[in-house]
Amino acid sequence: MSTDQPPGEPPENDPFLKKPQEPPAGGAPRNSSPRENGAPRNHAPRGNGAGAGGTGAGEGGTPPPGGPPPGGTPPPYAGDPYGSGPYAGDPYGGQPGPADPLAGMPPLANRGRRLVARIIDAIIIGVPVSVIMTLIVGGVDYFSTDSVEAGRQSTVSGVTMLAYLIYDGLMISSRGQTLGKMAMKIRVAMLSNGSTPTAQASWIRAAVYTLPEIVPCCGFIFWLVNVLWCTWDQPYHQCLHDKAAKTVVVSTETGGARSA
Repeated sequence: MSTDQPPGEPPENDPFLKKPQEPPAGGAPRNSSPRENGAPRNHAPRGNGAGAGGTGAGEGGTPPPGGPPPGGTPPPYAGDPYGSGPYAGDPYGGQPGPADPLAGMPPLANRGRRLVARIIDAIIIGVPVSVIMTLIVGGVDYFSTDSVEAGRQSTVSGVTMLAYLIYDGLMISSRGQTLGKMAMKIRVAMLSNGSTPTAQASWIRAAVYTLPEIVPCCGFIFWLVNVLWCTWDQPYHQCLHDKAAKTVVVSTETGGARSA
């Protein structure tokens, strides 16, 4: 029988995948005690009926253990074993509720580390590609406004941009990290469950980050707003390319403090 992972499902051995929630502190949850003699849990033994002075709840006796109190109010945590505690509202698939949206997530990546990771990646891709393209098209004068030089500048910039797009898409879809992110000990994860981004999410993220720069003037403005968006975004510190791909950048140092 094949043991291949079903398509669309995160790998079971992903070390950063959101782990199942643990029960609340204080021992086993309500109704977890073993049954005795096959009797249903939380059901009191039947009496001899009303005519024999039984203790049935329907004849004025005390309600069975675990049942609602005389006022009709349900017992604590009825229908919700975690109540409105730290697992409620968990963006990685926990119980719904108005709790901390960062509950259950790894620490968010520090913004400074994210910036340094991008600089490292730009150097890794930009320097060798620019050198190779300069040798192919000849020397490029980036300060000249001559039409020939402008054409060379566009060619080198376009090839560099394409190389970065492919590099970023392949690295993020395969392991959630580029070389720069590995150096800074951060990674990209799906916001829904913390797994390595899917191929679709990875390429959307790379395209939204890279391709707008093709548009003269306006493209650079969009790129600048995009990379700065994480400085005021709450609560996940996402850039626009993260929002488009439904991803979040987190630290791989799970013992570290969550960034502000």
